[in-house]
Amino acid sequence: MYVLVLILGIFMFSSAYENLALRKPAWQSSTHNSTVSGPEKAVDGSKTDLSYTGQKCSVSADKRRNATWWVNLTDIVSIDYIVIYYRTDNVAWVPSNQYTGRFMGFYVYISNTTNKEDGHLCFHDRNYTRGTIPAVANITCPFHGQYVIYYNERPVRDSYTTGPSTYAFIELSEVEVYGCSSPRRYGSDCSEVCPTNCKEYCNIESGNCLQCFPGYRGDRCDQGRKSK
Repeated sequence: MYVLVLILGIFMFSSAYENLALRKPAWQSSTHNSTVSGPEKAVDGSKTDLSYTGQKCSVSADKRRNATWWVNLTDIVSIDYIVIYYRTDNVAWVPSNQYTGRFMGFYVYISNTTNKEDGHLCFHDRNYTRGTIPAVANITCPFHGQYVIYYNERPVRDSYTTGPSTYAFIELSEVEVYGCSSPRRYGSDCSEVCPTNCKEYCNIESGNCLQCFPGYRGDRCDQGRKSK
């Protein structure tokens, strides 16, 4: 089970990880206005104006049953956590704010392709209400991949649709992806190199191997094959 920490407001982390999503190529399934609210608005590094009129938010078209946005990190990287700043229009984030319901039910995936089904599901909201969904989400997601995919949907009829909006939206002010640009690096500042006998990558925090080369075993693949 991966931990999700959701908080209100703008915050800072002590981690030295780099924001790997900054100004990287982005795409969304539909766009409200390509000049004002294209997918690149969610990775432009601006978090001072979380509104549509400020032209700092990625916003999809109206009346869609599903909505997808992704950022291409341009290579396979080692991810630790993702921070999503939602569109607030700079007004109080309270249940009566129309945007709270649009955020509910969202999914976040890490994938090596633009297809979410090819990747790992990091998080799917099924519990938050208009009164508890936050404006900023910090999602721990220790996976390796090239694409971070945000997805939301609204079935025609479902018991969950009483809280969320009728239609699915992308309304992202900023998406930040923190981790190491090399999948073979780990540690809080990415200064450590994965153990030699890791077949591919290692855990970004512990350095433990995800898989060993043949003939090696142990968390860090530093033990030879057991003799019979």
